Amino acid sequence: MKIILKNAILFIALSIAFSNFTACTNPASTQKGPVDETAPPASNNNSAETKSSSYPNAPAGIMQPEIKDVDGNAFKLEDKKGKVVLVNLWAIWCGPCIAEMPHLVEMQEKYKDQGFEIVGLNIGDNEGQHEPEENVKAFAEKMKLNYQLGYADDKLTGEFNKITRMGGIPQSFLINREGKLINVFQGGGSRVVNQMKEAVEKVMNE
Repeated sequence: MKIILKNAILFIALSIAFSNFTACTNPASTQKGPVDETAPPASNNNSAETKSSSYPNAPAGIMQPEIKDVDGNAFKLEDKKGKVVLVNLWAIWCGPCIAEMPHLVEMQEKYKDQGFEIVGLNIGDNEGQHEPEENVKAFAEKMKLNYQLGYADDKLTGEFNKITRMGGIPQSFLINREGKLINVFQGGGSRVVNQMKEAVEKVMNE
């Protein structure tokens, strides 16, 4: 009886833990090549005592590649220095990605006049193929997305995965005005979304 009770308690504890951390895995988008040991460690915590100058520069592997948006325009994350940028990796087939989108819309609307920009990078369909632009546009209209959308190919997705050591989505990366990587958010769920909101509020008030 004690063993059954102990197992039941353990099951409940694990259920609560996993309810706060959900992610989708795409076998076609897993990291390719060795982990870059110089990449900044993934973290969902933002120490109030940490000074902006002590954060690492966002890796060139994510800042310098040319990215195409859903309208066919090219841009680089490097070009967005001077703004606070939240890069969000997502896909249409990812439930946790969809669940957090209203919160992203809320943050974009709240801080848009303060130099804040969300960039949503679609990683493709669940077979790793390029998602048709008309599908992404229709989805964005349905979800009322108010931030820039682009595409992350396998190489760029791999560069983000080097930072997080994770192949699933959603993943989000908060980059400050100086181009420093100050937060990484892995998976979805209310706990991660709340951490994201707190971190964005903090950096926007600095």
